[in-house]
Amino acid sequence: MTTKSVKSAERKAEHILEEARSKNKSLELEAKVNALAVIEEAKKEEKERRQRLTELENRLGKRENLFDQKLLEFEDKKQKIDNLQIELEKNKEEVKSVKEQQFAKLEKIAQLTQEEAKDVLLKNTESRMQDELLHRMRKLENQANDELEQKAKNILSTVIERCAAPHTAETTTTTVALPNDEMKGRIIGREGRNIKTIEQLTGVEIIIDDTPESIMVSGFNPIRRHLAKRSIEKLMADGRIHPTRIEEVVAQAKKDLAQDIKKAGEEAAYKAGVIGLDTKLLQILGRLKYRTSYGQNQLQHALEVSHLSALLAGELGADVNVVKKGGLLHDIGKALDHEIQGSHPDIGYDLMKKFGLPEEVAYMSIAHHENEPKTLEGVIVKIADAISGSRPGARRDSFEEYIQRLTELENTAKSFKGVEKAYAIQAGREIRVIASSEELDDYQATKLARDIADKIEAELRYPGEIKVNVIREKRIVEYAK
Repeated sequence: MTTKSVKSAERKAEHILEEARSKNKSLELEAKVNALAVIEEAKKEEKERRQRLTELENRLGKRENLFDQKLLEFEDKKQKIDNLQIELEKNKEEVKSVKEQQFAKLEKIAQLTQEEAKDVLLKNTESRMQDELLHRMRKLENQANDELEQKAKNILSTVIERCAAPHTAETTTTTVALPNDEMKGRIIGREGRNIKTIEQLTGVEIIIDDTPESIMVSGFNPIRRHLAKRSIEKLMADGRIHPTRIEEVVAQAKKDLAQDIKKAGEEAAYKAGVIGLDTKLLQILGRLKYRTSYGQNQLQHALEVSHLSALLAGELGADVNVVKKGGLLHDIGKALDHEIQGSHPDIGYDLMKKFGLPEEVAYMSIAHHENEPKTLEGVIVKIADAISGSRPGARRDSFEEYIQRLTELENTAKSFKGVEKAYAIQAGREIRVIASSEELDDYQATKLARDIADKIEAELRYPGEIKVNVIREKRIVEYAK
């Protein structure tokens, strides 16, 4: 490398170093300017922060002073309240003392203790409220009865018109007509063999007396009575009456009767429009054809209740299917009450549950004997049962049963305190009770009527319903001379 080239390189190097020093100074100057700006900005922010802190300290100081002032006021008010409380307790003691003095003066003047005066006041209030309550009860009862009676009459009259039923009453046939009195000897047989065979096979008792051309079949089970009657009639028609032939005829009569019972149940379900019943249940239902109550055929009664219930349910918006089925089966327990222990409502309920019927249907067996059924359908079946049983000609009693029922009705009413006399009228459909005006007031007379009705429902057996009429009257007679 030549000397010229070296010098040229040195100059370039110095020039580069000179430029670098110049840039370095400008950068340092710029950095110092920026640093001063940052410092100024920080000082400004610090000043603002200090100013805000000062303002906060002033505000806190003011609040602290205000709080101290409020605390002092609160302490002052608390002290005043404590003083008022002490004064109030003193006043209460003074009032109590004055009250006791006044009570003592009142007891001395009235010659009654506080408890005795309270009892007198309560008795007077109770007596006054009883009169007011009785007056209001009568007013509301009369008002509600008028409206409900009119509405009920309209519904029931419509239903009864649409469900016309024959008014003839049936009774259990226990008499078998004979073509002549000679037939009695043939039925008895040599040494009584024929009559003993019939009684053993049918489970009834045959009574042969002096009644011309007839014999009496006696038995607790109506189906057995009918079996015996049918067997005797077949034997008389056949003419051959001896133990072997009697066995054949009774066996055939049993088959015919079973078929007749099954057919009767199926026809009843068809007429009522009820489907889906078990065959065995229909056969039990058919047994009601040979069951009567107060002379009314129970199968016909069940059909009437089913039809009436359906019509009432249509008027009142209830479940028609439930009441039709429940109405048809509500007395099915009577088909077995001679064989199973218990009341027919309970037997019927258990029987329907056994054959898988819903609770609302099975409940109809119990509902028609309850004072206040739990469902609308239960109320409807109870009403339909009452209509069917109480319509003219539906039921009838023997003379002895009629007299016994009237006597029991009168004795039930006379068993209550305050009853002077009781009279069963209108064939036992109403009981008039003469109550003592000295022993009972109007309120107690009202309660007496309800108690008598409840006891009649619980203890007596009767068709339809019985009106309890309690009469309380006080007559005072004076003569001007």
